[in-house]
Amino acid sequence: MLNFDIQKINTPCFIVDESLLIKNLETLAYVRREADCKILMAQKAFSMYSTYPLISHYLDGTCASGLYEARLASRHFAGENHVYSPAYSDADFAEIIKICDYIIFNSFDQWRRFKQAAHGKQCGVRINPEHSTQNTAIYDPCSPNSRLGVTAANFRPELLDDINGLHFHTLCQQGADALVATLEAAEEKFGQYFYDMQWINFGGGHHVTRDGYDLELLISIIKRVKSTYGVQIYLEPGEAIALNAGHLVAEVLDIVQNGMDIAILDTSAACHMPDVLEMPYRPHIIGSGRRGEKSHSYRLGGISCLAGDIIGDYSFDAPLKVGDRLVFTDMAIYSMVKTNTFNGVALPSIAILRQNGMVETVRTFGYEDFEMRLS
Repeated sequence: MLNFDIQKINTPCFIVDESLLIKNLETLAYVRREADCKILMAQKAFSMYSTYPLISHYLDGTCASGLYEARLASRHFAGENHVYSPAYSDADFAEIIKICDYIIFNSFDQWRRFKQAAHGKQCGVRINPEHSTQNTAIYDPCSPNSRLGVTAANFRPELLDDINGLHFHTLCQQGADALVATLEAAEEKFGQYFYDMQWINFGGGHHVTRDGYDLELLISIIKRVKSTYGVQIYLEPGEAIALNAGHLVAEVLDIVQNGMDIAILDTSAACHMPDVLEMPYRPHIIGSGRRGEKSHSYRLGGISCLAGDIIGDYSFDAPLKVGDRLVFTDMAIYSMVKTNTFNGVALPSIAILRQNGMVETVRTFGYEDFEMRLS
Protein backbone atom coordinates (compact mmCIF):
# COMPACT_ATOMS: atom_id res chain seq x y z
CA MET A 1 0.00 0.00 0.00
CA LEU A 2 1.18 3.51 -0.84
CA ASN A 3 1.29 5.92 2.06
CA PHE A 4 1.25 9.10 -0.02
CA ASP A 5 -1.39 10.79 -2.18
CA ILE A 6 -0.45 10.19 -5.82
CA GLN A 7 -2.89 12.87 -6.96
CA LYS A 8 -0.69 15.52 -5.30
CA ILE A 9 2.44 14.46 -7.19
CA ASN A 10 3.58 16.51 -10.19
CA THR A 11 4.31 13.80 -12.73
CA PRO A 12 6.50 12.22 -13.86
CA CYS A 13 8.33 11.86 -10.56
CA PHE A 14 10.70 9.42 -8.92
CA ILE A 15 9.89 8.97 -5.24
CA VAL A 16 12.27 7.19 -2.88
CA ASP A 17 10.73 5.85 0.32
CA GLU A 18 13.08 6.71 3.18
CA SER A 19 11.69 3.96 5.43
CA LEU A 20 12.26 1.27 2.79
CA LEU A 21 15.75 2.62 2.12
CA ILE A 22 16.56 2.35 5.83
CA LYS A 23 15.20 -1.21 5.91
CA ASN A 24 17.70 -2.19 3.19
CA LEU A 25 20.52 -0.37 4.93
CA GLU A 26 19.80 -2.14 8.20
CA THR A 27 20.09 -5.50 6.43
CA LEU A 28 23.43 -4.48 4.95
CA ALA A 29 24.59 -3.17 8.31
CA TYR A 30 23.77 -6.58 9.81
CA VAL A 31 26.01 -8.34 7.26
CA ARG A 32 28.73 -5.74 7.81
CA ARG A 33 28.65 -6.28 11.56
CA GLU A 34 28.29 -10.07 11.66
CA ALA A 35 30.91 -10.75 8.96
CA ASP A 36 33.24 -7.96 10.08
CA CYS A 37 33.54 -6.76 6.50
CA LYS A 38 33.25 -3.41 4.75
CA ILE A 39 30.38 -2.50 2.45
CA LEU A 40 30.44 0.22 -0.20
CA MET A 41 27.60 1.72 -2.21
CA ALA A 42 27.96 1.29 -5.97
CA GLN A 43 26.90 4.68 -7.30
CA LYS A 44 26.30 3.34 -10.80
CA ALA A 45 22.99 1.94 -9.56
CA PHE A 46 21.90 4.70 -7.19
CA SER A 47 23.35 8.21 -7.09
CA MET A 48 20.66 10.15 -5.24
CA TYR A 49 23.19 12.18 -3.30
CA SER A 50 20.60 13.86 -1.09
CA THR A 51 20.41 10.45 0.65
CA TYR A 52 24.19 10.06 1.02
CA PRO A 53 24.35 11.50 4.57
CA LEU A 54 21.77 8.90 5.66
CA ILE A 55 23.51 6.03 3.86
CA SER A 56 26.90 6.98 5.29
CA HIS A 57 25.61 6.10 8.78
CA TYR A 58 25.28 2.45 7.68
CA LEU A 59 28.02 1.84 5.10
CA ASP A 60 31.77 2.41 4.85
CA GLY A 61 31.94 4.39 1.65
CA THR A 62 31.23 4.37 -2.06
CA CYS A 63 32.67 2.91 -5.24
CA ALA A 64 32.77 4.88 -8.45
CA SER A 65 33.04 3.85 -12.09
CA GLY A 66 34.97 6.95 -13.08
CA LEU A 67 35.91 10.50 -12.21
CA TYR A 68 32.47 12.10 -11.98
CA GLU A 69 31.02 9.49 -9.64
CA ALA A 70 34.18 9.72 -7.54
CA ARG A 71 33.80 13.49 -7.41
CA LEU A 72 30.15 13.16 -6.39
CA ALA A 73 31.14 10.90 -3.50
CA SER A 74 33.94 13.20 -2.41
CA ARG A 75 31.47 16.07 -2.16
CA HIS A 76 28.51 14.32 -0.55
CA PHE A 77 29.52 11.04 1.16
CA ALA A 78 31.52 10.83 4.38
CA GLY A 79 33.47 7.61 3.92
CA GLU A 80 36.01 5.75 1.83
CA ASN A 81 36.10 6.69 -1.84
CA HIS A 82 36.92 3.76 -4.16
CA VAL A 83 37.16 3.92 -7.95
CA TYR A 84 37.44 1.34 -10.71
CA SER A 85 37.38 2.06 -14.44
CA PRO A 86 38.15 -0.09 -17.50
CA ALA A 87 40.78 2.57 -18.26
CA TYR A 88 41.90 5.94 -16.91
CA SER A 89 42.98 8.95 -18.94
CA ASP A 90 45.87 11.15 -17.79
CA ALA A 91 43.53 14.09 -17.25
CA ASP A 92 41.03 12.12 -15.15
CA PHE A 93 43.70 10.37 -13.13
CA ALA A 94 45.25 13.65 -12.05
CA GLU A 95 42.05 14.42 -10.12
CA ILE A 96 41.30 10.84 -9.10
CA ILE A 97 44.51 10.61 -7.07
CA LYS A 98 43.45 13.73 -5.16
CA ILE A 99 39.99 12.52 -4.14
CA CYS A 100 40.07 8.69 -4.08
CA ASP A 101 41.41 6.46 -1.33
CA TYR A 102 41.36 3.17 -3.27
CA ILE A 103 42.15 2.89 -7.00
CA ILE A 104 41.52 -0.35 -8.89
CA PHE A 105 43.11 -0.98 -12.26
CA ASN A 106 41.71 -3.11 -15.05
CA SER A 107 45.08 -4.13 -16.49
CA PHE A 108 48.72 -4.34 -15.50
CA ASP A 109 49.56 -1.92 -18.31
CA GLN A 110 47.34 0.70 -16.67
CA TRP A 111 48.95 -0.11 -13.31
CA ARG A 112 52.45 0.44 -14.73
CA ARG A 113 51.35 3.63 -16.43
CA PHE A 114 49.95 5.20 -13.27
CA LYS A 115 51.91 3.42 -10.51
CA GLN A 116 54.18 6.33 -9.72
CA ALA A 117 51.33 8.85 -9.65
CA ALA A 118 49.27 6.54 -7.40
CA HIS A 119 52.04 6.14 -4.82
CA GLY A 120 50.61 6.31 -1.31
CA LYS A 121 47.11 5.19 -2.35
CA GLN A 122 45.55 1.78 -1.79
CA CYS A 123 45.83 0.16 -5.22
CA GLY A 124 44.27 -2.98 -6.61
CA VAL A 125 43.89 -5.00 -9.80
CA ARG A 126 40.64 -6.43 -11.11
CA ILE A 127 40.79 -10.14 -11.90
CA ASN A 128 38.52 -12.12 -14.21
CA PRO A 129 37.75 -15.62 -12.86
CA GLU A 130 36.31 -16.56 -16.27
CA HIS A 131 33.40 -18.33 -14.62
CA SER A 132 29.96 -17.20 -15.79
CA THR A 133 27.07 -17.59 -13.35
CA GLN A 134 24.40 -15.90 -15.47
CA ASN A 135 22.91 -16.14 -18.95
CA THR A 136 22.66 -12.48 -20.01
CA ALA A 137 25.85 -11.69 -21.92
CA ILE A 138 25.55 -7.92 -21.74
CA TYR A 139 25.73 -8.14 -17.92
CA ASP A 140 28.31 -10.93 -17.72
CA PRO A 141 31.88 -9.71 -17.08
CA CYS A 142 33.09 -13.29 -17.49
CA SER A 143 31.70 -13.79 -20.99
CA PRO A 144 34.21 -14.76 -23.71
CA ASN A 145 36.44 -11.90 -24.86
CA SER A 146 35.35 -9.70 -21.95
CA ARG A 147 37.34 -6.51 -21.56
CA LEU A 148 36.81 -6.47 -17.78
CA GLY A 149 39.51 -7.82 -15.49
CA VAL A 150 42.81 -9.68 -15.92
CA THR A 151 42.52 -13.35 -16.81
CA ALA A 152 44.85 -15.97 -15.33
CA ALA A 153 46.72 -16.21 -18.65
CA ASN A 154 47.48 -12.49 -18.53
CA PHE A 155 48.20 -12.16 -14.81
CA ARG A 156 51.59 -10.63 -13.95
CA PRO A 157 52.66 -11.67 -10.45
CA GLU A 158 56.03 -9.99 -10.93
CA LEU A 159 54.17 -6.63 -11.02
CA LEU A 160 52.32 -7.08 -7.70
CA ASP A 161 54.71 -4.90 -5.72
CA ASP A 162 52.66 -2.09 -4.12
CA ILE A 163 49.39 -3.80 -5.12
CA ASN A 164 47.31 -3.95 -1.92
CA GLY A 165 44.25 -5.83 -3.08
CA LEU A 166 42.41 -7.80 -5.76
CA HIS A 167 38.92 -7.13 -7.04
CA PHE A 168 36.42 -9.23 -8.95
CA HIS A 169 32.89 -8.39 -10.03
CA THR A 170 30.98 -11.18 -11.76
CA LEU A 171 27.42 -11.13 -10.41
CA CYS A 172 24.20 -9.40 -11.43
CA GLN A 173 21.08 -9.62 -9.25
CA GLN A 174 22.29 -12.92 -7.81
CA GLY A 175 22.38 -14.81 -4.54
CA ALA A 176 25.18 -16.08 -2.32
CA ASP A 177 25.25 -19.41 -4.17
CA ALA A 178 26.60 -17.60 -7.24
CA LEU A 179 29.31 -16.06 -5.07
CA VAL A 180 30.31 -19.54 -3.88
CA ALA A 181 30.79 -20.65 -7.49
CA THR A 182 32.70 -17.50 -8.40
CA LEU A 183 35.02 -17.79 -5.42
CA GLU A 184 35.81 -21.40 -6.26
CA ALA A 185 37.00 -20.31 -9.69
CA ALA A 186 38.80 -17.22 -8.38
CA GLU A 187 40.66 -19.16 -5.71
CA GLU A 188 41.65 -21.88 -8.15
CA LYS A 189 43.17 -19.36 -10.55
CA PHE A 190 44.37 -16.58 -8.23
CA GLY A 191 44.14 -17.88 -4.65
CA GLN A 192 47.91 -18.17 -4.25
CA TYR A 193 48.12 -14.37 -4.55
CA PHE A 194 45.36 -13.69 -1.98
CA TYR A 195 47.83 -14.38 0.85
CA ASP A 196 49.91 -11.35 -0.13
CA MET A 197 46.94 -8.97 -0.24
CA GLN A 198 45.53 -6.65 2.42
CA TRP A 199 42.00 -6.82 0.99
CA ILE A 200 39.82 -8.65 -1.50
CA ASN A 201 36.83 -6.89 -3.07
CA PHE A 202 33.96 -9.21 -4.02
CA GLY A 203 32.43 -6.53 -6.25
CA GLY A 204 28.72 -5.97 -6.75
CA GLY A 205 25.65 -7.76 -8.05
CA HIS A 206 24.87 -9.26 -4.62
CA HIS A 207 21.08 -9.01 -4.16
CA VAL A 208 21.52 -8.97 -0.40
CA THR A 209 18.24 -7.19 0.44
CA ARG A 210 15.85 -9.23 -1.68
CA ASP A 211 13.46 -11.67 -0.05
CA GLY A 212 15.00 -15.09 0.35
CA TYR A 213 18.64 -14.04 0.05
CA ASP A 214 20.81 -16.36 2.16
CA LEU A 215 22.44 -13.84 4.48
CA GLU A 216 24.03 -16.47 6.70
CA LEU A 217 25.72 -18.13 3.72
CA LEU A 218 27.14 -14.78 2.64
CA ILE A 219 28.43 -14.11 6.14
CA SER A 220 30.05 -17.54 6.35
CA ILE A 221 31.74 -17.04 2.96
CA ILE A 222 33.22 -13.73 4.06
CA LYS A 223 34.43 -15.15 7.37
CA ARG A 224 36.11 -18.10 5.63
CA VAL A 225 38.01 -15.95 3.16
CA LYS A 226 39.04 -13.49 5.87
CA SER A 227 40.41 -16.22 8.11
CA THR A 228 42.04 -18.21 5.29
CA TYR A 229 43.98 -15.37 3.73
CA GLY A 230 44.13 -12.76 6.51
CA VAL A 231 42.47 -10.08 4.39
CA GLN A 232 39.76 -7.45 4.75
CA ILE A 233 36.71 -8.14 2.59
CA TYR A 234 34.77 -5.51 0.66
CA LEU A 235 31.35 -5.80 -0.94
CA GLU A 236 30.04 -3.10 -3.25
CA PRO A 237 26.31 -3.70 -3.84
CA GLY A 238 24.39 -1.20 -5.94
CA GLU A 239 20.84 -2.45 -6.41
CA ALA A 240 20.68 -3.86 -2.87
CA ILE A 241 20.96 -0.35 -1.42
CA ALA A 242 17.66 0.89 -2.82
CA LEU A 243 15.99 -2.33 -4.00
CA ASN A 244 12.18 -1.90 -3.98
CA ALA A 245 12.58 1.47 -2.24
CA GLY A 246 11.45 3.73 -5.09
CA HIS A 247 8.50 4.48 -7.35
CA LEU A 248 7.90 6.35 -10.58
CA VAL A 249 4.54 8.11 -10.72
CA ALA A 250 3.22 8.84 -14.22
CA GLU A 251 -0.02 10.17 -15.72
CA VAL A 252 -2.16 8.93 -18.61
CA LEU A 253 -2.21 11.65 -21.29
CA ASP A 254 -4.23 9.95 -24.02
CA ILE A 255 -5.75 6.63 -25.06
CA VAL A 256 -5.67 5.57 -28.70
CA GLN A 257 -6.74 2.43 -30.53
CA ASN A 258 -4.82 0.39 -33.06
CA GLY A 259 -5.83 -3.24 -32.74
CA MET A 260 -5.90 -2.77 -28.97
CA ASP A 261 -6.20 0.06 -26.45
CA ILE A 262 -2.96 2.02 -26.10
CA ALA A 263 -2.39 4.45 -23.25
CA ILE A 264 0.15 7.23 -23.79
CA LEU A 265 1.89 8.27 -20.58
CA ASP A 266 3.88 11.36 -19.63
CA THR A 267 6.87 9.10 -18.97
CA SER A 268 9.07 7.14 -21.39
CA ALA A 269 10.80 3.79 -21.44
CA ALA A 270 13.48 5.24 -23.72
CA CYS A 271 14.12 8.34 -21.61
CA HIS A 272 13.16 7.48 -18.04
CA MET A 273 13.58 3.72 -17.65
CA PRO A 274 15.85 2.57 -20.49
CA ASP A 275 16.52 -0.82 -18.88
CA VAL A 276 12.98 -1.73 -19.97
CA LEU A 277 14.34 -1.72 -23.52
CA GLU A 278 17.95 -2.71 -22.83
CA MET A 279 17.60 -5.74 -20.54
CA PRO A 280 14.66 -6.04 -21.38
CA TYR A 281 12.27 -6.30 -18.44
CA ARG A 282 8.69 -5.47 -17.52
CA PRO A 283 8.33 -3.14 -14.52
CA HIS A 284 5.45 -3.77 -12.13
CA ILE A 285 2.62 -1.24 -11.78
CA ILE A 286 0.68 -1.23 -8.53
CA GLY A 287 -2.80 -2.69 -9.06
CA SER A 288 -2.04 -4.10 -12.50
CA GLY A 289 -1.88 -7.54 -14.03
CA ARG A 290 -0.53 -9.03 -17.21
CA ARG A 291 -2.44 -8.59 -20.46
CA GLY A 292 -5.76 -10.37 -20.18
CA GLU A 293 -5.37 -11.14 -16.50
CA LYS A 294 -7.72 -8.35 -15.45
CA SER A 295 -10.79 -6.94 -17.21
CA HIS A 296 -9.21 -4.09 -19.18
CA SER A 297 -5.93 -4.48 -21.09
CA TYR A 298 -3.69 -1.73 -22.47
CA ARG A 299 -0.35 -1.30 -24.13
CA LEU A 300 1.49 1.47 -22.29
CA GLY A 301 3.46 3.78 -24.54
CA GLY A 302 5.94 6.53 -23.77
CA ILE A 303 5.91 10.18 -24.74
CA SER A 304 8.88 10.07 -27.14
CA CYS A 305 8.54 9.58 -30.90
CA LEU A 306 10.57 6.34 -30.84
CA ALA A 307 8.26 3.70 -32.30
CA GLY A 308 9.56 1.17 -29.80
CA ASP A 309 9.02 3.39 -26.77
CA ILE A 310 6.73 0.77 -25.26
CA ILE A 311 6.72 -0.03 -21.55
CA GLY A 312 4.64 -3.17 -21.93
CA ASP A 313 1.13 -4.65 -21.92
CA TYR A 314 -0.86 -4.45 -18.69
CA SER A 315 -4.39 -5.03 -17.47
CA PHE A 316 -6.46 -3.22 -14.85
CA ASP A 317 -9.70 -3.80 -12.97
CA ALA A 318 -11.24 -0.58 -14.34
CA PRO A 319 -10.81 1.23 -17.67
CA LEU A 320 -7.98 3.76 -17.77
CA LYS A 321 -8.89 7.36 -18.45
CA VAL A 322 -6.94 10.53 -19.15
CA GLY A 323 -5.56 11.92 -15.90
CA ASP A 324 -5.20 8.57 -14.15
CA ARG A 325 -1.97 8.06 -12.22
CA LEU A 326 0.09 4.89 -12.54
CA VAL A 327 2.79 3.93 -10.04
CA PHE A 328 5.75 1.87 -11.24
CA THR A 329 7.64 0.01 -8.50
CA ASP A 330 11.36 -0.61 -7.87
CA MET A 331 12.32 2.57 -9.70
CA ALA A 332 15.08 3.88 -7.41
CA ILE A 333 17.80 1.74 -8.98
CA TYR A 334 19.34 2.35 -12.40
CA SER A 335 16.39 4.38 -13.69
CA MET A 336 17.45 7.75 -12.23
CA VAL A 337 21.09 7.32 -13.23
CA LYS A 338 20.16 6.37 -16.82
CA THR A 339 17.61 9.05 -17.65
CA ASN A 340 18.15 11.10 -20.79
CA THR A 341 16.48 13.94 -22.69
CA PHE A 342 16.05 12.31 -26.10
CA ASN A 343 13.35 14.17 -28.08
CA GLY A 344 13.53 16.96 -25.51
CA VAL A 345 11.50 14.82 -23.12
CA ALA A 346 11.64 16.42 -19.67
CA LEU A 347 13.39 14.55 -16.89
CA PRO A 348 11.23 13.32 -13.99
CA SER A 349 11.39 15.20 -10.72
CA ILE A 350 13.09 13.46 -7.81
CA ALA A 351 11.43 13.31 -4.40
CA ILE A 352 11.79 11.47 -1.10
CA LEU A 353 9.00 10.13 1.06
CA ARG A 354 10.07 10.98 4.60
CA GLN A 355 9.33 8.74 7.55
CA ASN A 356 6.75 11.26 8.75
CA GLY A 357 4.72 10.69 5.57
CA MET A 358 5.66 13.97 3.88
CA VAL A 359 6.80 13.90 0.25
CA GLU A 360 9.71 16.29 -0.21
CA THR A 361 10.70 17.23 -3.75
CA VAL A 362 14.48 17.47 -3.80
CA ARG A 363 15.07 18.20 -7.49
CA THR A 364 13.07 19.40 -10.49
CA PHE A 365 14.29 19.73 -14.06
CA GLY A 366 13.40 22.15 -16.82
CA TYR A 367 14.26 23.23 -20.35
CA GLU A 368 17.70 24.43 -19.24
CA ASP A 369 18.69 20.88 -18.34
CA PHE A 370 17.95 19.84 -21.93
CA GLU A 371 19.69 22.83 -23.50
CA MET A 372 22.87 22.61 -21.40
CA ARG A 373 23.71 19.19 -22.87
CA LEU A 374 23.72 20.56 -26.41
CA SER A 375 25.40 23.37 -28.31
